[in-house]
Amino acid sequence: MSLTVLSPATGSTGLSLPLFLERCPAGFPSPATDYVEAELDLNDYCIRHPSATYFVRASGSSMQDIGIHDGDLLVVDRSLQARHGDVVIAETEGEFTVKCLLLRPRLALQPMNPAWPVIYPDPEQLVIFGVVTHFIHRTRARR
Repeated sequence: MSLTVLSPATGSTGLSLPLFLERCPAGFPSPATDYVEAELDLNDYCIRHPSATYFVRASGSSMQDIGIHDGDLLVVDRSLQARHGDVVIAETEGEFTVKCLLLRPRLALQPMNPAWPVIYPDPEQLVIFGVVTHFIHRTRARR
């Protein structure tokens, strides 16, 4: 899975939209429930550290089983310390990738697609460029 870096999330203006109180397991909120819990600004929801956040567009299928697909937008926070199981943006052997970071039993970058091999990077050569905190993909085909 290769990456395309987009501009940092700084200086953006907020857009608050309604957030409904009821959860919606398989449909739209009931018309009878006309109660808005709060306003939701996706910048506030997705970005905790604006000066340390950037966007990356994913490419490829190595993370499809976790729900990251070709062309998805990844929100990456470089201020977070990567932990076992985090989805990270990593560089190893001169290549960037998005993978699940495994710290035990052995350092590994785990794809979330069995068709792709696990990467066992040299700890001296591995650089983590941030933790993926959210990903966004379209449910309609692009035109």
